[in-house]
Amino acid sequence: MNDAELERIVTGLPKVSLHTHLIGSVQATTVVELARKHGVALDGGRTAENLYDHASYEDLGEFLRVLDVVGAVIRDVDDFHRVTYESLTSGGADHGVLYREIMLSPPGHPGVPYRTILDGVIAGMRDAHADTGIHANLVVAINRNDSAAAGVELVEQVIADRRDEVLGIGLDYDETIGPPERFWKAFRLAGEAGLRRTAHSESGPPHHVETILDLLGGERIDHGYHVVDDPAITARCVAERIPFTCTPVSSDIGRYSGSGDGSHRRIKEMVDAGLCVTIDSDDPPMFGTDPTHDYRAVATALGYGLDELAGFTLNAVEGCWLDETDKAALRARVLAGVEALRAKVQGEWA
Repeated sequence: MNDAELERIVTGLPKVSLHTHLIGSVQATTVVELARKHGVALDGGRTAENLYDHASYEDLGEFLRVLDVVGAVIRDVDDFHRVTYESLTSGGADHGVLYREIMLSPPGHPGVPYRTILDGVIAGMRDAHADTGIHANLVVAINRNDSAAAGVELVEQVIADRRDEVLGIGLDYDETIGPPERFWKAFRLAGEAGLRRTAHSESGPPHHVETILDLLGGERIDHGYHVVDDPAITARCVAERIPFTCTPVSSDIGRYSGSGDGSHRRIKEMVDAGLCVTIDSDDPPMFGTDPTHDYRAVATALGYGLDELAGFTLNAVEGCWLDETDKAALRARVLAGVEALRAKVQGEWA
């Protein structure tokens, strides 16, 4: 494909999003406006133009520090409504995203009641659906840099204030500080309450994948690039069709999925091994990306065309946490969109 042909495909492709963090999807201009609203001075007088320094996020600590700044300025129901609506419309539906399971991190909003967060986010989800047709649900994430007890407490809050939109829990932040086994009690409690479970394994060794599956009861793995370092664990995940939610651009900058060279070699190894790989954007504006660009990045680096890219979307349908009826309807929409796109591009190329 030439560049124009690739662009038609990645912009027109229907997409399903399983790995986008709400805090990380806030536009820099919105952060600045919310900081002004709440009288919060941004570090060093930062502006929308220099708030997000993409290249510096090779240092995970620097990235998390900026992420905490963003989380601290989202404080009331209106704020959560705004950032959710913007992330689902201009950051989602405008890029062909039909469905998203938003990663919501209550610990990233210190001092804000869990109910306030949910009320604002769910209102934003409903308005985005009404205006664009995008559908969304929530995955509430534990901060693995907190204590195990804090993880249990968060799950207890989720259970006590159960909303239909909250499908499950996750585990994020710095894996080197918070190994997955620390949070087995929180995940056990979530499983007993019927919540679905996933966890990040971006920088950790392959055995973290097994810990997530066996001890935490995880049903999918967020990132998981190092699974291919262990053939036995890889073979197990292939056999069990464990979904891996990969984020090419952010993980390449962080030197997890391609050693920072744009090769995305680990994603290629995962695909070649037969793993169920999905593509998403993680923290889009923070890494200078969006749902379309992440597909563009892997297509350009790895030579993937429409069939391979559509396969990532279909994998995401398979790995999402909708019930079987809604999942079948979503799959039908994706397949119809892919065939319409195929007819369009073939007609243009004829």
